[in-house]
Amino acid sequence: MGKRIGLLGGSFNPAHRGHRKLSLHALRALGLDEVWWLVSPGNPLKPVKGMAPFPARLASARRIARHAPIRATAIEARLKTRYTADTLDKLVRLHPKHRFIWLMGADNLAQFHQWRDWRGIARQVPIAVIARPGYDARAHASPAMSWLRRAVRPAGQAKKWTRWRLPAVVLLRFRPDPTSATRIRAADPAWHRQFPGARAILSPPPVPSPPSHAQSLQP
Repeated sequence: MGKRIGLLGGSFNPAHRGHRKLSLHALRALGLDEVWWLVSPGNPLKPVKGMAPFPARLASARRIARHAPIRATAIEARLKTRYTADTLDKLVRLHPKHRFIWLMGADNLAQFHQWRDWRGIARQVPIAVIARPGYDARAHASPAMSWLRRAVRPAGQAKKWTRWRLPAVVLLRFRPDPTSATRIRAADPAWHRQFPGARAILSPPPVPSPPSHAQSLQP
């Protein structure tokens, strides 16, 4: 049987307990089996300057995700995708039995209209938006939210997301963790050096050709 999986994309530069707490909240609120972290090889909307090497970011994500139903993955590196729309298109085809929901913070919703084919993303999978202090007003006033407003579902029905007609958005609230990747980098610009063996991670198995039902990409 397929799983109910939340997808959280990002640079994870570095991963921190805020990512973990957000994911654990989404697991409970949405009735998920797992959350997959899609560590981006290169976020098109973020500057290259200050971005740690991908292996170190992936290693930091795997460390933070330990002992939880969270899987820090190199899926986008394996699929050779940089845009969420392309990643989702391939994931849905590679895992036809799984059900996916996209997780994002309100800060990402505020700029969602800048993502490539963002309407196509909303038509591909449901979206769960987690409130973030300081970003909620911008998110609700964003061009994307203007288009998605009629697609908002009640938070009390969040566990029924697999039955929703798309596009569908649910707004979730929980006490946020104040940890910030920006502050971590400011305090220790060389944080990634604590992962000396991280480069070995960049040897993933080849992505299979479009699979039979018995064949799928494992994150």
